[in-house]
Amino acid sequence: MSGQRAAAEPYTTRFETEVTAVDGKRVWLETTYFYAEGGGQPADRGRIGDVPVEDVQVVDGEHVHVLADPPSFRAGHRVMCSIDWSFRMYCMRAHTASHVLYGAGRRLLEDLGYGGFDIGEEKIRVDLETTTEIDDDVLIELDDLVNRAVWESRPVSWEDVQVANARERDEIAFNEATEEGAFSRGQVRVVTIGSKDDNGRTTNGSSNPWDVAACGGTHVRNTREIGPVTVLDRSNPGEGLTRVEFAVGPRAIERRAAEKRAAFAAKRTLGADVGSISDALDDIVKRQDALEADKRTLEADLVERALEAADPVERDGETWLVTSVDGLEPEALGDAVREASNAHADVLAVVGETDYTFAVVRADGAVDASNVVDDLSAEFGGGGGGSGSFAQAGGFDATPADVLDALDSGL
Repeated sequence: MSGQRAAAEPYTTRFETEVTAVDGKRVWLETTYFYAEGGGQPADRGRIGDVPVEDVQVVDGEHVHVLADPPSFRAGHRVMCSIDWSFRMYCMRAHTASHVLYGAGRRLLEDLGYGGFDIGEEKIRVDLETTTEIDDDVLIELDDLVNRAVWESRPVSWEDVQVANARERDEIAFNEATEEGAFSRGQVRVVTIGSKDDNGRTTNGSSNPWDVAACGGTHVRNTREIGPVTVLDRSNPGEGLTRVEFAVGPRAIERRAAEKRAAFAAKRTLGADVGSISDALDDIVKRQDALEADKRTLEADLVERALEAADPVERDGETWLVTSVDGLEPEALGDAVREASNAHADVLAVVGETDYTFAVVRADGAVDASNVVDDLSAEFGGGGGGSGSFAQAGGFDATPADVLDALDSGL
């Protein structure tokens, strides 16, 4: 197992042992409590003698400790080893929290499977296989259940179980791809987060545990040791997977503080209490949608009136209406022209101006609208495009009056 002694005795952070081999910066020890990277958990940090440990890996079944510099000690020497307790405890908290999160998922998600796990410096991610859509509401429920399980001070225990027996237990979550370190000599290390009895007391009993999983990582003895947990976000790293990211410790506190600041800012701006922010925002969105609809109606009326006031021009058997409209953005003018109800013209050509002069053309007959804007671009620069029935162009090196004259005169 990649962290066999570390996982069995995670609170051991100082030990003395004999050096069995040294190869440059690589060191082998007779006994080690350093956790070797594996199963999504990073390697322990610390010192062997007075030299910092940069990495720990399992190679051919043995722990290889990679030091920052070649050591002065040699094989046969006895050395004092120390593990960075702060980082070890962070990993213990993070790893146990991931089991608590999976346990919460068991209670909320359908067809739940385990897709991967990783402890990062700032956040932890758990990949879940589930047919349930994990939307914002589900994410909040996961956060709530995780923190309740922490508050309930549920016991955490681990034991080695025969693999054959473990596989007969439906409640045990397996992921051999990421938990290879949990298996050794026909046995698997099983981590259990305890249940609550009918009186609300936590227990290590096997009846209705919060979570049971094959795992070779280091864990705290009780969920209360995890401390603050904040679910951060979710994403979709692959088909059938939802990645849930969370933080423990200071990062979790910082995120909670940021969320509270945002909630209080919204409370002040909206003039609503925190519990009513969502309803107040819904009202604002509805009002904004209504205002946008009114704005589009006014824009359409403005274009309709401009077209009605324009004098029709007959050209090659086609009736043209050419006019200009001030104050509309190209997209808004284009939408209004596209929806214009004028039925007495074959071609509608409207010129507008924002930071630049632009034109919108709609053609219902033999005229190709894209050819018209191409001709304008050839004459005045800029560019655009569209189809035979509708086209736009802009960036003209000309005033709206120049473009109108060109359209009136047939280019």
